Amino acid sequence: MEKCSRRSVLLHMVIAAAVLFSFVPVSTSIPFILFHGIGDKCSGGVSNFTQLLSNLSGSPGSCLEIGNGENDSWFMPLTKQTSLACEKVKQMKELSQGYNIVAESQGNLVARGLIEFCDNAPPVINYVSLGGPHAGIAAIPKCASGPLCAMAEALLKSAIYNNDFIQDHLAPSGFVKIPGQISKYLAHSKYLPKLNNERPDERNSTFKDRFASLHNLVLVMFQNDTTLTPKETAWFGYYQDGGLDTLLSTQQTKLYKEDWIGLKALDIAGKVKFESVLGDHLDISDEEVVEYVVPYLMQDEECECLSHNLTCDYCESY
Repeated sequence: MEKCSRRSVLLHMVIAAAVLFSFVPVSTSIPFILFHGIGDKCSGGVSNFTQLLSNLSGSPGSCLEIGNGENDSWFMPLTKQTSLACEKVKQMKELSQGYNIVAESQGNLVARGLIEFCDNAPPVINYVSLGGPHAGIAAIPKCASGPLCAMAEALLKSAIYNNDFIQDHLAPSGFVKIPGQISKYLAHSKYLPKLNNERPDERNSTFKDRFASLHNLVLVMFQNDTTLTPKETAWFGYYQDGGLDTLLSTQQTKLYKEDWIGLKALDIAGKVKFESVLGDHLDISDEEVVEYVVPYLMQDEECECLSHNLTCDYCESY
């Protein structure tokens, strides 16, 4: 009851703040972009969610579509999706002084690729991840019914690390990480090992520095997630190499302990927020959106953060 009351108060505070922000010049608002998940598109429900975030935060936002959205989210490799996102962002003048990101599910891997790989791009300030498979997934993600889904799932199960065609034409192949096949994963997976700086002889300090430059990283895990295996991948937790018997917390993984991508540095600086909600994958209530997402998209014209101890030194550029 106390938590519901607190969320109700917070919801009313944010709505009131959104009304105030409608009178603030657009130049003082940090824009945001949203990346949807696999099998989705920027129209429909995603468009409504983007508009909700914009209304509640008072900040301009847009969903960044890659290719045709729904089909390309399955059949365009993540490397190409990230490259297209990079070029689009650099052409959006409204993002030139910096922007925030909200990403859903697989869209988080494109978002992180944008942060780490995109040269000469505007800076990302705050990044909110909703159910992102950051450390990989140990099972094929669920797909809606239909012939395209059936074909994709069959190909993924057949030879995920043994066939370049699969790696080059099925996006999920880039982040499926089977604990008992780590050597094959490192040798043949074409996306996640690079994104997470997992290959010892190929670790890139630039990728780490760019990710560690975030002002706030919000990682939202869904406690009843039936899409991500394990659900803790949303917090960078994952199975110990070799099998599914031992699940490592974020802080127990080598990625964190050896700080391959700057996650530990961000955490020590108090810039990582590990949040969880009760729902299934991407099942988040408006109240939870208000509590865990909206505050990181809001700022007043004096660049004083409204809650969650947000850092706002980037405002000096405005």
